[in-house]
Amino acid sequence: MLEKYLEAVSKTSLFQGIEREEIQAMFNCLKPRVYDYTKNDCIVTGGEAYSSVGIVLKGAATVSKENAKGDRIVMTILKQGDIFGEIIAFSSQTTWPATVQAQEACVVLFLPRGKIVGECDKMCSWHRILIKNFLRIISERAIMLNKKVEYLTIKSMRGKISTYLLEQYSRRGDLNITLPLNRNELSDFLNVSRPSMSREMSKMKDEGIIDFHLTAVKIIDLEGLRQMSAL
Repeated sequence: MLEKYLEAVSKTSLFQGIEREEIQAMFNCLKPRVYDYTKNDCIVTGGEAYSSVGIVLKGAATVSKENAKGDRIVMTILKQGDIFGEIIAFSSQTTWPATVQAQEACVVLFLPRGKIVGECDKMCSWHRILIKNFLRIISERAIMLNKKVEYLTIKSMRGKISTYLLEQYSRRGDLNITLPLNRNELSDFLNVSRPSMSREMSKMKDEGIIDFHLTAVKIIDLEGLRQMSAL
């Protein structure tokens, strides 16, 4: 059964540098489990016992938590190839910190936590590469979370949007930007409401600071954007 997922698994960042033949051997060693979910199915519930790292092989899912008022807050959207549960794999935490729910029909592969972080009885050649990839993913996620904390310190909506657009410009060196996040994902990342964010971006467009269509954004007034990032 697992053979049909080799192609999808080989494209994930966790298995970068591992040949497909080695992935097949990994399946024999790690004994992963694969489950199918329909839309709105709960994949894992926050507070449940944690024992595996999940990889979305098909479809999409949301990661969410409830605040003190009981309101559900979406933290991120998982798409094909995305991993969840990796941050606590090496920790002493024994429960899932958030709820993962199928946003649409999806297939999820679960890798046993103990098999990943423990010693490999067979001394498999791919185990060291897997651990290296795992730590790289955790480091990248930590950097992203640190960046998200920085956005929380920016007080104004315009300051958040401007800072994000400037970072995208800095990475690409091009005033024409294709955002890696859609509007819902961007509003979640910036911790603002989507309607308010859309209104603010429309105001910035009317003022000649930016122009945009869907995820395509053109910076018209770079200096003005820099000044707004300090708001």
